[in-house]
Amino acid sequence: MKSAATSIDGASKLIQGSDSSSKAPTPARIPILYVILGVLLVISIVPMYFYSAQVEAINRDRLKTNEMLLQNTVTRSLADDLSQHERSMRMMLANLSSAIQVASGGDIGSKNIEAPELRALLENFVSSSDELAYATLLNSEAKGISAGRIAPDAFLQRELQHAYDAARDGRAYNGEALQVEDGKTSRTVVLVSSPVRYGGRFLGMVGAVVDLEFLIRRLHEVSGGGLIPYVVDSQGRLVAAGTQQYVTGQDMKNLEIVRNFVDEGNKAQLAATKEFAVEEGKNSIEMLGTYSPVTTLNWAVVVQKPQREAYRGVYEMQRTARLLALLAVLLSIGVSIVAARRITNPLHILTQSSRALARGDFSQRVHLWSRTEIGELAETFNTMSQELERFVEDLKRAADENRALFLGSIQMLAGAVDEKDPYTRGHSDRVTRYSLMIGKELGLDATFMETLQISAQLHDVGKIGIEDRILKKPGALTAEEFEVMKTHTTKGANILRPVTQLAEMLPGIELHHEALDGRGYPYGLTGEQIPLLARVIAVADTFDALTTNRPYQHAHSPEEALKIIQNLAGKRLDPGPVAALMAVYGRGEIRIQRISIKRSVAVDPAANVSPATATLVVPAADASNLERTPV
Repeated sequence: MKSAATSIDGASKLIQGSDSSSKAPTPARIPILYVILGVLLVISIVPMYFYSAQVEAINRDRLKTNEMLLQNTVTRSLADDLSQHERSMRMMLANLSSAIQVASGGDIGSKNIEAPELRALLENFVSSSDELAYATLLNSEAKGISAGRIAPDAFLQRELQHAYDAARDGRAYNGEALQVEDGKTSRTVVLVSSPVRYGGRFLGMVGAVVDLEFLIRRLHEVSGGGLIPYVVDSQGRLVAAGTQQYVTGQDMKNLEIVRNFVDEGNKAQLAATKEFAVEEGKNSIEMLGTYSPVTTLNWAVVVQKPQREAYRGVYEMQRTARLLALLAVLLSIGVSIVAARRITNPLHILTQSSRALARGDFSQRVHLWSRTEIGELAETFNTMSQELERFVEDLKRAADENRALFLGSIQMLAGAVDEKDPYTRGHSDRVTRYSLMIGKELGLDATFMETLQISAQLHDVGKIGIEDRILKKPGALTAEEFEVMKTHTTKGANILRPVTQLAEMLPGIELHHEALDGRGYPYGLTGEQIPLLARVIAVADTFDALTTNRPYQHAHSPEEALKIIQNLAGKRLDPGPVAALMAVYGRGEIRIQRISIKRSVAVDPAANVSPATATLVVPAADASNLERTPV
């Protein structure tokens, strides 16, 4: 606040140190202990962190490379095995085809197809390998013989038809992987066929159903340690797997690595390794996988492994490194605390003493023995405290005197105005007291309350410029006289406006006769246009005017006055301060002392203007008459 009273009081409080610590924000500071700790931690931990991060990165890359090489080796080995089995089967079918041509003399028509020699060849072919589950020989009329330990179901019959169609076109055929039989005898098979030709003529087809149990065993052998191997065809369907979580024929294109192989098609010639994610319910598992194509079959061997398993070594190394880093941090903290305490303890003592000075305890002295610069600082501090204590006592006395002089001057100025008419004697003091009671009830802050006190004390100071013939007129004012009386608000503001320290008090002095309904003066403001300062003083001023004897009216009882004021709430007076006044009076905090001054007065019944206050004219106790007065 910029008022003189506040300036003086603020200086006193600054000297005393009673409120400065609570009002002035304390700038953020970093304890020197933390600075020392931070420096030690930085020089010990940061290099270790960068070193460990570099080592982790190198080892991670190496481990990733090794895992990729391992997966590449596994898939390449399985792919080579499948290619070798496919070549061997093709060679066996070629030999069988040649033997059939020799034994039949190049004729496997309907007369010779069931010859004992051909059936013996077929049975010997099936029994020559455990991997052969079934074999068949069909002539050009699609009639033939078969041998084996399984009976073709509908799916296998369909594959045989596809193989026969391919043989008529002169093509070999590799079928889809099928699941035959049920339960414990269930097995995964695939059909391989070749055309039988003689002298350029199509004689028929020889086909073999290969049991992929050998492939499943190999997949089981390489599975383990988190490695999941399986084989897919060119459409992304599962051929065989080393785990029971996948079944033959299952669409595996939901896995990114399988989609990549399918998208590559016949262009997939080399192994590829990549990281991808597998969705399992709401969880996503990061995987590392590799596929190697089996070009002769248009298949791919795929192995995948969760990254948490693939990079287990890296994670273990990270945990070890973090544990060592934590131990280093704890050791650094311990060393730092011991070192920092030897420096910060004396500073802490000086800080506590400085805070005592800030609180106004200038008797504080520093009891610190040190042969360092800190000891010299302590001695200087004690000398400064002694000088400050003496200086502050002088300033406090001067500030108290100045404040008392300032408030006394204001009170004398207000008293001088009141003394111009015995009927208004003490009016400013009472309005001030009532205003402060209202402000306290409203919970207004201390700064506002001090502004309110001075503004209320000086609210009628402008009447010093009103002629005595008008101000002391024992009867009602004429309209012209009332217009002159109304100028006391602006006169008071103009008198005090050159004093810049009183600028915040001017709204209460100039606007305390404004009304919420716009019928007040000097500017006819309405509602929130009127500052709260002026609205509070208006309620207090009205209450005092109603409860004191005037030449034009007898004093109302406090209850009558409050009833009139309550009727004016929301019209002329602010309901908030009115309610606060009612509450204060209800608790018995207001005591009215009436002083009777006998003087004959001739009151003009046609006038409705107060000669003393120019605030309220109350010819009767009802609020309706009061509301019609031109105040």
